[in-house]
Amino acid sequence: MGKQSIRISIGEQTLTLFDEAGQVLRRYAVSTASNGAGEVSGSFCTPRGRHLIRARIGAGLPENTVLVRRRPTGETYSPELGSQFAGRDWILTRILWLSGCEPQRNRLGSVDTMRRYIYIHGSPDQAEMGAPGSHGCIRMRNAEIVELFDLVAPYTPVEICED
Repeated sequence: MGKQSIRISIGEQTLTLFDEAGQVLRRYAVSTASNGAGEVSGSFCTPRGRHLIRARIGAGLPENTVLVRRRPTGETYSPELGSQFAGRDWILTRILWLSGCEPQRNRLGSVDTMRRYIYIHGSPDQAEMGAPGSHGCIRMRNAEIVELFDLVAPYTPVEICED
């Protein structure tokens, strides 16, 4: 793993992984917040600015493992489980927990990305990608979050932009 970086475009609903030379390694369709961009706690918006991957959670777990409070519940997501708990915001397979780097913008106080539990995480297969739909996190397809998770190290820089 070299010194990579990630750019998330809220406007394009994409996540792009770059190598140390700035070359595109991977590009994925994602889903950011239904409420749009914003940093304030309780806004259910996707925070903008410079972040780091502070923690990588779920290494080795099978795809569709259900995670609650960053721990596997013992459940495996299925469409049946999804319809049984229709209102649940599913966090599946892997978590890349983000921490803001810009005090007063996305770090500390009421705008702290990490304290807001903003993740890049897996989602049910039927979850739409390429369109806003999350509660603030960046949702990805399960196979793609596994691939990304295996490519990035802790403290990989993540820039979240509106364009």
